[in-house]
Parts: sequence; C-alpha cells; structure tokens
Amino acid sequence: MAGQLILRKADFFPRAGQAVAVADRYPQNVFAEHTHEFCELVMVWRGNGLHVLNDRPYRITRGDLFYIRAEDCHSYASVNDLVLQNIIYCPDRLTLNLDWATHIPGLNGAPSNPHWRIGSSGMAQARQVITQLEHESAKDDPLANLMAETLFAQLVMTLKRHRFATDNLAATHSETLLDKLITALSGSLNRSFVLERFCEQEQCSERALRQQFRTQTGMTINHYLRQLRICHAQFLLQHSEQMISEIAMQCGFEDSNYFSVVFSREVGMTPGQWRHRSRVAA
Repeated sequence: MAGQLILRKADFFPRAGQAVAVADRYPQNVFAEHTHEFCELVMVWRGNGLHVLNDRPYRITRGDLFYIRAEDCHSYASVNDLVLQNIIYCPDRLTLNLDWATHIPGLNGAPSNPHWRIGSSGMAQARQVITQLEHESAKDDPLANLMAETLFAQLVMTLKRHRFATDNLAATHSETLLDKLITALSGSLNRSFVLERFCEQEQCSERALRQQFRTQTGMTINHYLRQLRICHAQFLLQHSEQMISEIAMQCGFEDSNYFSVVFSREVGMTPGQWRHRSRVAA
C-alpha cells in the first residue's frame, strides 16, 4: 500500500544486531495503521481499546495476547486507559537453537491464530520475565543479547503454557473470576449472557464483580459484550455474503432492526453502509 507507515528496526532497537527489546505503552494512545520491519508479541494489562489487525477489529482488554508478524498491518483506536507492552523481536537475529515457529503462531509461514487470552496466573509469570527482559535488553555488555534472547525463549514458553483460545471457558477453571467472566463473554457472541446466572454458578457477588470488571477494563460488562458483538458483526459483514438479518442473529441480536440501531450508534453508519465502505476500501 502506497504511503504505508512502516516501523523501522533502527528506531526501536537500541543496538545494531539486537534481537529482542521491550516497548512499553503506558498508556497506548491511538496509533495509525502500520506494519513493521520486526515481529512483536502484544500483552494487554488493563483498560480497553479497538485493535484492528489485518482489517479485522478486536475489542481488547486485560489478558488479551497477540502474535504480530512483520507483514501484518494493524492500528489502535478508541483507546481508554489502554496499557500494554510490545515485546519486539527480529527472527533473523535469533541465535538460540530453538524451533521458534513451533511455539510462536504464524512465524515463518506456520498456521496463524494471532489472538489468544492469558489468565491472571500466566500474566503474573509473564510480567516477571518481561521485567527481566526489559532490564537485560537495555544493557550494553557482551552477554546482553544472549541473556535477552534466553529470557525471550522463557517468555515464549510461558505464554504457550498459559495461553488459551479467547472463548475456551474450560481453560479458565483455575483462573480468577474476572478471567472466567471475560472468557464467558467472548463465548456468548451468538447467544444471551445472564450475569446473575454466571454469579450463581461461581458463587460470587454480582455487584463486586461488576465493579472489578469496570476497574480493570474501563467498561461495563454490557458495553464490553456489545463491543465484542459489533466487532464480530463487522468481520462477518466484510468477509461473508450473509444477509444482515443472519449476521444479526449470529451476533446475539434477535431483532435485526435493533441490531442496525446499535451498530449505527457504535460505528457511525448502518451495517449496509459499513459493508459497502469496507469492501470498496479493500
């Protein structure tokens, strides 16, 4: 694409030949569509935002994990106290004898599922490794690169051990209530979600859970679920030939007219207008 913003290695790696570095986003502001000369792992710690990856929108919040390839095109919009870290790396500079593509989705043409979730226990372990990695990658001594790469390998394995599909509620059996709730919401795109029933099953306070959710994500539970459904609808509108009424049903809206009202309010145009614009742009 002509005029595409490309983030260059020389601007993000302190030393020539460095394989791994950490780029903090405290907070992550709106960022224009771009690609890179390097790959990155994106860990979301809190807040929320709209992450558009290869034309697919994702409403992101605490616990979201992305594996971004150099050629991937992405941007951030509608951010609200969004805090994340980018662990950036150059595959061609990695020297450890490790089959990286086995552990990093999408690397070197491997099958790619870029979006995962990681629960609180995995986040705590990953944060410790990232902190060490950040300190080591900033050093300038003969062993700094190798130490940073070793820590990066540890991080990659930690993420592989703890990551799970965004809607895999079974994977959260040992995680916190907030992790379970976010995953349950992701698995409720095409059906109703009753918070009262969820709280009964988990034997927790609905009021306390609502407050915890808002504190960590910056959204109400209903707003987050609505945003998830709208993002899914945008993807289906662009990449399928289904009728708008069918898409409404798949996104949890029994009334297609109500779906159009909600979609227009959130996106600024009707579903039909958005489908036409997205396909013309493509």
